[in-house]
Amino acid sequence: MQFKHPELLYALLLLLIPIIVHLFQLRKFQKEAFTNVAFLKEVTLQTRKSSQLKKWLTLLTRLLLLACIILAFAQPFTAKSNAFKTESETVIYLDNSFSMQVKGNQGDLLKRAVQDIISNVPENNTISLLTNDNTYKNTSIKAIKNDLLQLDYSAKSLTYDAALLKAKTLFSKDKGSLKNIVFISDFQQQATNFNPTTDSLTNILAVKLEPVNINNVSIDSAYISNTTASNFELTVELQHTGTPIENLPVSLYNDDQLIAKTSVAINTNAKTTFSLPTNTIINGKISIDDANLQYDNDLFFNINKVEKINVLSINAEDDSFLKRIYTEDEFNYTATTVDQLNFNDLEKQNLIVLNELTTIPNTLVSVLKTFTDQGGYITIIPSKDIVIPSYNDLLVNFSAGFSNVVQAEKYITTINYSHPIYSNGVFEKEVKNFQYPLITSFYNLSNQAGGSVLQYEDSKPFLVQSKNAFIFTAALNNDNSNFKNSPLIVPTLYNMAKNSFKVPAIYYSIGQDNSFNVTVQLNQDDILSIVNTDLNIIPKQQYFNNKVLINTFEDPAISGIYTIKNKNENIQNVSYNYNRADSDLTYQDLSNLDNITLSDSVTDSFDIIKSDTNVNALWKWFATFALVFLIIEMLILKYFK
Repeated sequence: MQFKHPELLYALLLLLIPIIVHLFQLRKFQKEAFTNVAFLKEVTLQTRKSSQLKKWLTLLTRLLLLACIILAFAQPFTAKSNAFKTESETVIYLDNSFSMQVKGNQGDLLKRAVQDIISNVPENNTISLLTNDNTYKNTSIKAIKNDLLQLDYSAKSLTYDAALLKAKTLFSKDKGSLKNIVFISDFQQQATNFNPTTDSLTNILAVKLEPVNINNVSIDSAYISNTTASNFELTVELQHTGTPIENLPVSLYNDDQLIAKTSVAINTNAKTTFSLPTNTIINGKISIDDANLQYDNDLFFNINKVEKINVLSINAEDDSFLKRIYTEDEFNYTATTVDQLNFNDLEKQNLIVLNELTTIPNTLVSVLKTFTDQGGYITIIPSKDIVIPSYNDLLVNFSAGFSNVVQAEKYITTINYSHPIYSNGVFEKEVKNFQYPLITSFYNLSNQAGGSVLQYEDSKPFLVQSKNAFIFTAALNNDNSNFKNSPLIVPTLYNMAKNSFKVPAIYYSIGQDNSFNVTVQLNQDDILSIVNTDLNIIPKQQYFNNKVLINTFEDPAISGIYTIKNKNENIQNVSYNYNRADSDLTYQDLSNLDNITLSDSVTDSFDIIKSDTNVNALWKWFATFALVFLIIEMLILKYFK
């Protein structure tokens, strides 16, 4: 039992007053002589016993009467928490990721959870609610009821830690309030398990919604696996959880036209391929028929006109190795010398290679600085005998510089596998022992602002990227190095050019940081937009001389094929698909967590919150008891003889 006004309990000391009055009466008895007192003694004893009993009964009823009055004013109550002194706050996290599309016992998990929230939370109670893509702070169910009824599935998925952290930010800063987090999810397995830490004033009630089955087939990915002069192969990978399927149809569409169909047997994963003609623009859709999760039944992709990358090599040495790498099917490769260089051609390039120049003229330094400021890339390969100041005039723009030449043999032993040049499938695994390329002389760097791509055995850099410049520290001619004969030469120089102009991939995943280049000439104040039938989005973009770099992350939020437009001009198409992370219907076991309250029903969780904050007021009972004892006292005084 608790009290709203416990300080009034000090008034119980007043109970000493009737006790003192009853125990120390001031009245004195006087003795009288009487002739025959035998009978009177008996009457006197009986009267005194009756009087004493009446006095003690009166004292007891008065004490109880006074005590009940005092306790009634102190307002006693019973509750599971110190409810009168503690404000209660409730934050609801409602997982609306695609995995909540699956069916439960009463329909879709998300739709059932929405109905239960509306039914169990009083309309005018102040709550906060968050989903994966929206936040409603200090609101009421009445205010957001329509939003909840129209709540759709989100391509954005929060990790459990991120959802908990975001939920805690919605509480007030009052450290004395009781905080309840109702975490509603199917608790699909993630990289980091749901294992929250709590404090004494934060209750986490986890509502784990159970699906009736975990069967699901998803189109995991698609990629071009092989290319010939006339055809290319499109490989499609599928993933499955649940009961194996012997015959699953897979359809391929170009726009709305069915162009190919096959079937696969699938247990946990499967592959199938389609053969498509080269040099054909395809707005593709791969489709399967699966009754469980719907969002991963289609995968959109685009095969656009091949954009060739412009590469210019300014040579003072043999460039035959560059010609073998920058072939005409993917690149527009041109070569020149410094004397024959047409400066007007530089702004049209994506990558410029300085192939072992002895000196870099000041005019070229100035033009290359402007070129890189406009988004172009350069590759610098020094000769064995360079004019260091002329190189440093250029390198200073990239916070780098050569200091001196070192005549010593060095092996190139270290590869930065996380660098963009090598991170995109160049190596299946990290190679520890390979035929290390050898150089016989190299330049020390006086400054190195960028990251090393390749390093010597003593960890000094052989290749550095700083901003838009790839800088070799040694000549690549056969007299100084055998790097041209190394397997590293092709992926290194090939991916330098690929990084200089990011050709759009066949599709992108929503929610990831995506960037690509579009070849277009824009007038001043022109902007590109990404549109389809229902959406028109202006993405983050940066315009250079002959291209626009487009960055997208969460937008567009709906999968499909979009058109990149400049006003009314269609430039090319690009496809976006939902991330397939929600397709794997495996779930975390929460039964071993002892720091949360676990249930499988939204209704049960809110019943727990109501019982925790329910207050049973007892003051009316004590007021009633006081009245009863008053009546008992009056009856004793009137009728007790």
